[in-house]
Amino acid sequence: MTAVPIRRLVEAAETVIAAHAEELTALDQAIGDGDHGLNMVRGFKAVRESAEEIAGLPFGKALQKAGMTLVMKVGGASGPLYGSLLMAMGKAGEEAPGDVARLAEVVGAGVEAVKARGKSDVGAKTMLDVLAPVQAALAGGADIAAVRAAADAGLAATEAMRATKGRAAFLGERSVGHLDPGARSSALLVHAVCDVLEEE
Repeated sequence: MTAVPIRRLVEAAETVIAAHAEELTALDQAIGDGDHGLNMVRGFKAVRESAEEIAGLPFGKALQKAGMTLVMKVGGASGPLYGSLLMAMGKAGEEAPGDVARLAEVVGAGVEAVKARGKSDVGAKTMLDVLAPVQAALAGGADIAAVRAAADAGLAATEAMRATKGRAAFLGERSVGHLDPGARSSALLVHAVCDVLEEE
């Protein structure tokens, strides 16, 4: 795990977000303001345009650079939240994690940063409902298949949740019955990372 292919991770992330932009937009139109797809595409396109510079940095600095790019380029809540995730992970792991336990610690730092930035936690129908179970799976020594399953289960769980954070919270009970767009984009990114790591 020490030779993390940063450039390929950046490319995979941008590709999967671009491929699912319309889906993310539709999910956000149901319970948000409908801009999640476009915002995510804009942000990850900017990260990919900086792929050469990012890939030339040490692991931690690369994550922080990608995170800062998202903060600057992504509108709405997604930029600050995804940016906080990556920047905190970068600060927690200056070098690429050498094993799953260390990766769990690095991801854990990112999850805590998202909780703090969004003043939220698991169960509020947000990206945390995917990220926290993924981190817990890693902390338990999960393999890639189990990490994928944790992301999928976390995403599926948001459908029955009542949103208590973000624009969706204004809908109250009407937010029930819809997948959370931020949880969906998080699950997509988790799968993209897993795909790259499996190829290594």
